[in-house]
Amino acid sequence: MVSRPFFMTLPGYPGRMDEKEVLNDLEYLQQTYPGEVRRCQRRIAEILDKYDYEGSMIYDEYPDRLSLYRIADTIGKILEREAGKVSGDLIQVLVCDEIYKRRHGGRRGMIAFL
Repeated sequence: MVSRPFFMTLPGYPGRMDEKEVLNDLEYLQQTYPGEVRRCQRRIAEILDKYDYEGSMIYDEYPDRLSLYRIADTIGKILEREAGKVSGDLIQVLVCDEIYKRRHGGRRGMIAFL
C-alpha cells in the first residue's frame, strides 16, 4: 500500500480532479492571460472551427505533429495579416490548448466566465 501525505487525501485536492474539473480549472486560469493573448485565443478558436468535424485529425489518438505545426503556421499567417506579428510559439501553445479542450469535451473558445 502506498502512503500519501495527508493533504493529498483531502477532497478537492487537484491530484484527484476528474476531467470536467480539470477543464474548468484550465478555462478559469485562461482568464488570467494578458489581453493580447486572449484576443489571439478567441481568434484561434474561431479558425479551428473549420478543423472541428467528425473524423478530423485533431481527434486522432495521437495527432500528427507535422499537421499540428501546419495548422499553427496557417493560423499564424492569418493572425499576422489581421493584427501584425504574433509569436509562433504562442500560437502553437494556444492551438494545442484549444485542441485539448475540444478533444476532452470543453467549451469552444474563451470561457463563459468573461
